[in-house]
Amino acid sequence: MVADPAVLVINAGSSSLKFSAYRVRDGAPERLVRGQIEGIHDHPRLTARDGEGAALAEEDLGTQAHGHEACLTYLLTWLRDHGGAAEVAAAGHRVAHGGTRFAAPVRIDAGVMADLEALTPLAPLHQPANLAPIRALETVYPGLAQVACFDTGFHSDKPAVANLFPLPRHLAEAGVRRYGFHGLSYEYIAATLPEVAPEIADGRVVVAHLGSGASMCAMRGGRSVDSSMGFTALDGLPMGTRCGTLDPGVVLYLLRQDGMDADAVERLLYNDSGLKGVSGISNDMRTLLASEDARAAEAIDLFVYRIVQQLGALAAALGGLDGLVFTAGIGERASVIRARVVTAAAWLGMELDAAANEAGGPRITTAGSRVSAWAIPTNEELMIARHTLAVLAEA
Repeated sequence: MVADPAVLVINAGSSSLKFSAYRVRDGAPERLVRGQIEGIHDHPRLTARDGEGAALAEEDLGTQAHGHEACLTYLLTWLRDHGGAAEVAAAGHRVAHGGTRFAAPVRIDAGVMADLEALTPLAPLHQPANLAPIRALETVYPGLAQVACFDTGFHSDKPAVANLFPLPRHLAEAGVRRYGFHGLSYEYIAATLPEVAPEIADGRVVVAHLGSGASMCAMRGGRSVDSSMGFTALDGLPMGTRCGTLDPGVVLYLLRQDGMDADAVERLLYNDSGLKGVSGISNDMRTLLASEDARAAEAIDLFVYRIVQQLGALAAALGGLDGLVFTAGIGERASVIRARVVTAAAWLGMELDAAANEAGGPRITTAGSRVSAWAIPTNEELMIARHTLAVLAEA
């Protein structure tokens, strides 16, 4: 394999580090490898596959790496020796929140880092994890060009009314507004629709990004009109461990009557709610679908109900609907969830093609459906690689 300079893409969690490396050919990214390091603070383990999906590594790192900095040091060496890259020329990072300042990807410097750290209260679980590998890379690879790509960016130009909360104006001026997330996923789908589903690409489309984190976005002509997520990544649909939309009076009740403090409420809403909380079994949809426990069924029922409910709201925001797209882990792989949503939304003009749905699509509704539904894989890493190259080209 010929070694070429690579763009490293990092999507970091608090205890995991997902990565991709892309070689740059004629100015465009071509994936070399994709993988993750799990358990980075206690028992790190590296798994990786090449661009064709063949296994490259399943390594227990043991004492060789511990924490973001050590794991990144190990990863850079591994990529040079096994990933087909002579060197890492730049790194692109998924960052949850760009606030009102960062609507587009940006090259990271000390000032940008300070601004991103100040946004941590808006994404308390995501932002610190996203920023940790940026600091670590600066330590192990000083001077490496690094680019932040924001989950909020795609939604930055949606209509002003969709950003407002009915709260005193000074709070909005302080940044308390609806932002929207999963923007890199929605941006990829918008860019892919002209090729995969040209009949709806310029129309009114709702995209359902359904995974451990889940949200929905209304798009017109490939641009965000509204999203189920708002001020934080807690809003909207119930998720693996997050609650989704909740009467704020519940939080007041927990604080006043149940004696919980803010930290305890945060843990409850982010870590112990959603599918995990309702089922009492698991936050993994695969486990719930395989379970015969009535609580698992109820959690699935609630998940589907809220998706259908949100679909109606977003279709109203669009003034009608031309297409529905399912993406991300559950959206791409759970045919039963897609079937239940499409069947429940028959009033919108969708008729399920059961065979096409079981086959994974891409189109999963009949040819005669007034509104079409699709299953289209997302690729946030590729969007980050593209953005990173574009930002560096402008420098």
